[in-house]
This record gives sequence, structure tokens and C-alpha cells, in this order.
Amino acid sequence: MITCAAVLLSGCASMSKTSKGALIGAGAGAAVGAGVGALVGKDGKSAAIGAAIGGSVGAGAGALIGRKMDKKAKELAALENAAVETITDNNGLAAIKVTFDSGILFAKNSSDLSAASKTELKKFATAMKDMTDTDITIYGHTDNTGTAAVNEKVSAQRASAVADYLKSCGIAKDRMKTEGMSFNMPVADNSTEKGRAANRRVEIYISADENMIKAAENGTL
Repeated sequence: MITCAAVLLSGCASMSKTSKGALIGAGAGAAVGAGVGALVGKDGKSAAIGAAIGGSVGAGAGALIGRKMDKKAKELAALENAAVETITDNNGLAAIKVTFDSGILFAKNSSDLSAASKTELKKFATAMKDMTDTDITIYGHTDNTGTAAVNEKVSAQRASAVADYLKSCGIAKDRMKTEGMSFNMPVADNSTEKGRAANRRVEIYISADENMIKAAENGTL
């Protein structure tokens, strides 16, 4: 079961908890979760979600982007081994977070994609082909087993493996950014096997790029 991570979302009481293949908090033209665009781990490491646009976006443009993101989030909810959430990015705009079940992605301590994960990632890539005006940010996470250095390496390799496969499925490389977050952003208790399994995950964030934002502001989105 995927729950709302405190570091990412506030106000989760109004959002339902869900398991694989479902949408959390789909809004009507705006992101429901009060997601924080700059994610910060317990070591102070941060990762910004959202294009650097150098200014605020008007409410009308934000609503247009929100509706487009909501529609895509509902499509992505058909993925069987992922949880999909609507969040808010660094610009206060609607964005999408897709968390893939670690069990289908990699064997323990491995960054080699499984056959099942390739099937799911291909479905994801296919669903995103009609939405090229977005940035895709991929974060790899681990549990706290092993040293920080090893987990940093493995988490980065896992994020890169996902990006490389998505590239082979037609997602442009320049749309994607990857980073390994090691075990610094757990979503569950690392003292239990169930918790460690939940922490071994790959998250994909989909946010409006500068082209989408400009189109929304011009009323052409």
C-alpha cells in the first residue's frame, strides 16, 4: 500500500490511500495534494520538481495545466504495478507522481530491470508519447541495508536504468533527469521487511515544461 509521504504531501486526510494501479487524489483541474516541489531528505539533500521558469504562472494557465495533468494521471492509473498521485510542483502547478512497485523493477541489490518491469515501463512510455511538453524526473530509492555509499550508487543506477529503458521506448533523453536518493527519503519503517520493501522504489515525476507553461499562458494549450 502506498501512503502519502509526510515530506512530500500535506493535507493527506482528504486523499484516499491506495494500492497498485490506482490514482490517489485526482483533482478537477488542479492538483489535490499539497505536494512540495522541492523534496528534502533527512540529510538536507533536495531535488526540485518543475521547470525553472523565473516567474509566477497565472491562475488561468495553472487551471489549464491542471486539467491536462488530471487527464493524464487517470490514464496512467491503469498501470498495474504503480501508484499514481497528483501533486503540486515547485511552481505551484499540477504534476504527477508515479511510484513503481520495487518488486517488479529489480532483484535485491540489483539495477537490472526485470521482464515484468520492462512491460510496465513500456506501457508508461506509450502513455506519455502524446504529452511531449513535460519534464520527467526519475528518483531511485533504497532501504537502509548496507552503507550509504553503496546505496547511493545502487539508487542512482536504478534511476538510470529506468531512464535508459524509457529512452529505448521513445522518450527523449533530454526530457529526463535522474538521481539516486539512497535511503535518505524513506516512506516506511526500515526496521521491518515490509517497510524496507516499500522504501526500495523508483519514483517518476511528470511536470509541465516551459513549452506547456507558455502554451497555457497564451491560451493555446
